[in-house]
Amino acid sequence: MDYMKKYDKNPFEDSYWNIPETKQGTVGIVGGNSQMFRSSIAVAEYLMGKYPLKEARLILPNALEGKLPPLDNLTFLHSTESGSFADGEEMVATMDANDFNLLIGDFSRNNITAKAVAGASQSSAKPTLLTRDTVDLIAAPGAEITLMNENLIVMASMAQLQKLFRAVYYPKVLLLTQPLLQVADAIHKFTLSYPVSIITLHDGQILIAKNGEVAVVPLGKSGYSPLTIWSGELAAKIVALNLYNPNNFVTASVAAVFAK
Repeated sequence: MDYMKKYDKNPFEDSYWNIPETKQGTVGIVGGNSQMFRSSIAVAEYLMGKYPLKEARLILPNALEGKLPPLDNLTFLHSTESGSFADGEEMVATMDANDFNLLIGDFSRNNITAKAVAGASQSSAKPTLLTRDTVDLIAAPGAEITLMNENLIVMASMAQLQKLFRAVYYPKVLLLTQPLLQVADAIHKFTLSYPVSIITLHDGQILIAKNGEVAVVPLGKSGYSPLTIWSGELAAKIVALNLYNPNNFVTASVAAVFAK
C-alpha cells in the first residue's frame, strides 16, 4: 500500500517556517444561526490569537444583527425566517473575497440553508474546509457536483463519510467496523475519483487524503480526543497551515495535527 504512510511524529516541521512574521492572508469563518454562533466566534478568536492573519472574518446570518457588538471583521448575510443562511450566491461572493474559508457549522437544518451551503461549496473558487454539520448539508442529491470542486476539504466523521459515499452511489462500501486498511483503501480510491480532500477519524487514527495519497496519524499523538477533535480548533489549524503552505495539502495538514 505505497499510497499510505503513517506518521508517529511530525516530519514536516518546515511547514511551520512558512508561517510569515508579518500579517498575511484572510480567512472567512462561515456558520451559526440565530440560536448558536459561539463556535464561529471562538474559531475566529483562536485564529487571530495564534496565527499572523490580516483578518479572520466572521460571516454570520443577519438574524444575529443587533445581538452582537459592532466589529470590523463581522459580515452579515441574508437569513431565513428560522435564522440561518438563505442565499448561496451571496455566500459565494463573500467567501471569494477571502484567501481561505472555514465552514464551521451550526447551520439550521432546513432546505433553504442546505441549498445555500451546497451551492456555495460547489462554486467557491477559494480553498474551503467543511466540517461538523456542514458535511451533513452537502451529503444530499447533487453531492457529486459539490465533490468535484478541487478547492474543497471535507473534515468528516466516519458516519458522515458513509452518507457522502451513499449520496454519490459510490461503489466502495464504507463501514464503521472495517479495519483501518480497508477504510484507507476506500478513501484512497474515493479521492482518485473526486478531487476533494478528506480528513476523518477511524479506529483511533486521523486519516488525511488527497489525490489518492493517504496519511495516517495516531489520534494520541495529536493532543485531541475523539470528542475535542471536532471542536473546530484542529480544523482552524489545518486551514492556517494550508494557507501558508499552498499546494501541499497532506504535508501541511499532517503538520497541523502535530502543531501545538
